[in-house]
Amino acid sequence: MSALIGEDEIIHEVDFVWLEEITELDYVRQSLDRLPTRKGRPAYHRDGRMVGYALLGPSAKPSRSSGTFRRRVFWLLPHDRDAVPDGLYATGAPAEAVDPRTLAPGKKGRKTERSEGGPTSPEVRERGLTLPL
Repeated sequence: MSALIGEDEIIHEVDFVWLEEITELDYVRQSLDRLPTRKGRPAYHRDGRMVGYALLGPSAKPSRSSGTFRRRVFWLLPHDRDAVPDGLYATGAPAEAVDPRTLAPGKKGRKTERSEGGPTSPEVRERGLTLPL
């Protein structure tokens, strides 16, 4: 959950790789995953799709016990608002969700009015859909 990610755990981030245009997304889910490398596209084993991931700088050290690196991965599930605007998250957002426009390397990001359900993203408006208030 994003609330459980401490900024001290992401201080080695140097950049993000976005696999989609995030300006069209009201929120993304974020998690801190154990991955075998500092850089490169991680394997994705969740339902839904990976939207982006963090790259770590050379000062990031692997875990002594597992040899893995903790990196953020950004993702969405099939029932999230971008795919089902009038579904479960028509208003509100999952606990681990943040507005992608508030993210930066080494910064947790935060929820905003937009990530919580309004105002709607341009993509939702282009489809002629509205979110309940």
